[in-house]
Amino acid sequence: MDFMHALDFKPASLRVLKHYSLSRFKSDLTAGIVVGIVALPLAIAFAIASGVNPSVGLITAIIGGFLVSALGGNSVQIGGPTGAFIVIVYNIIANYGLSGLAIATFMAGCLLVMMGVFKLGTVIKFIPYPIVVGFTAGIALTIFSTQMPDFFGLSINEKLPGDFIGKWGVYFRHFATIDWTTTAIGVVSILLIIGAPKVSRRLPGALLAIVVMTLAVWILTRFGYCTGVETIGMRFRNLTTDIPHPHSIGINMESINLLLPSAFTIAVLGAIESLLSATVADGVTGSRTNSNTELIGQGIANITVPFFGGIPVTGAIARTMTNITNGGRTPVAGIVHSLVLLLVYLFLMPLINLVPMACLGAVLIVVSYNMSGWRTVVGIFKAPKSDVSVLIVTFLLTVIFDLTIAIEMGLLLAIVLFLQRVMQNTTVRVYGDQLDAAEGSDLTTHELLDLDKGVSVYEIDGPFFFGVATKFDEVMRNSGMREKPKVRIIRMRKVPFIDATGIHNLELLIDASHEENITIVLSGVNEHVSDALHKAGIDRLIGSENICPHISVAVARANAIVEGKA
Repeated sequence: MDFMHALDFKPASLRVLKHYSLSRFKSDLTAGIVVGIVALPLAIAFAIASGVNPSVGLITAIIGGFLVSALGGNSVQIGGPTGAFIVIVYNIIANYGLSGLAIATFMAGCLLVMMGVFKLGTVIKFIPYPIVVGFTAGIALTIFSTQMPDFFGLSINEKLPGDFIGKWGVYFRHFATIDWTTTAIGVVSILLIIGAPKVSRRLPGALLAIVVMTLAVWILTRFGYCTGVETIGMRFRNLTTDIPHPHSIGINMESINLLLPSAFTIAVLGAIESLLSATVADGVTGSRTNSNTELIGQGIANITVPFFGGIPVTGAIARTMTNITNGGRTPVAGIVHSLVLLLVYLFLMPLINLVPMACLGAVLIVVSYNMSGWRTVVGIFKAPKSDVSVLIVTFLLTVIFDLTIAIEMGLLLAIVLFLQRVMQNTTVRVYGDQLDAAEGSDLTTHELLDLDKGVSVYEIDGPFFFGVATKFDEVMRNSGMREKPKVRIIRMRKVPFIDATGIHNLELLIDASHEENITIVLSGVNEHVSDALHKAGIDRLIGSENICPHISVAVARANAIVEGKA
């Protein structure tokens, strides 16, 4: 337990089960059954859209969902395959096959565990919102575009291109092959999915559409009225009900180097989605997620599922909210959901063969619409231009290229814009004759300090890091064009931190000043910055007596040096 505490690994299941009761189990049992029913069509649809067998989606939801509930840091989180992974999984399979997907998922699980071990759970939550909205909207549009052949029953006798534009070019060329019966099934499915919540919020629209349309297609087919509608059984002829045995995934250094970018994308995407889902759940239930434990639990799930042929796992917002609204409050509900899917896998797989592909296409079209968050996108367009730029770039990269490039470039752009904002908000002021010690603070008592001729004060307001170090250096050079001072006071009361570049520039300034017989005095250095300067030996360069706690002391010291009294 001490080891787990040091790792910040405290599964919610261990905490809540200490005071578990029969009444709580009844609520969790009901919620788990409902969530299992809701998760069934989604697991199948996400698997097919990702380019794998429907049974793979169920295995992922069973094993991954169980591990996320048992080992995660949120009491109500439901794990499984999600729409966000469809694009990246499909691309990995297209380029590297199922073996490549297994290795990438395993590596992503290891990265998630490392994020949790190094306590990066809180940091992940602060990935810029425009990036999350941008690639989520991009994923939604990509998912929507992949469902056109199934929804409209298009007869396409050529391999679909992987890129968005090429794919739509093929669709337009083959749109004359539309099957109106298939399209009608898709349209009615969408109407059922949309209409079900209006009858009852607890009625799973996706499952209702699948049951009703599967039954309708089966009856019409029996009477010879519906012979051209493709079903899951027509596309996947060997759906098995056998639980897969663990198998090796053949990982080696070559595959690690090749698949690391994809694994990084899966890990970042999984971390963002799971922690976003946990945050939403906390807001509803009033609980508090242990972010680091959640990442470790998600990581273990993703490490495990590849050995059973599964695809990436993460927390699912829709299923988690379904769990909450139906009374689920502990990880037992998530475990029950996995058991429900296991029973379906073992006993009902033959019926899944009868499900029309157009119905699954309708399910994913509704999922993509809900994922798009178009209202949020419109709202961000009212935000600063830098946020809009991040949103647009991330969205376009996701749609036109792929999610790996989108996340990497989106994060890079967000970092650059963040640094630009910090640099704009960091100022360097120069004082030459007199300054007010209370200026820029909430003090009401003003203390005017007279500076002797030959004393200059440079105040840095903001972090002294690599972006600002150059700015400070320019101010120093420009001020040096006038008469050179004998003492330079660098006021650092508003410097929260200093990095290696800032320390290096400070060392260069001290050395250059010493060559010109100019003394450097530091003022108002906080404890954190002071420790960094001490480790770098700055106190030895300028003398510890020239590091002053307050500007009044620093000015008195500088004036004394100019007057020859120090």
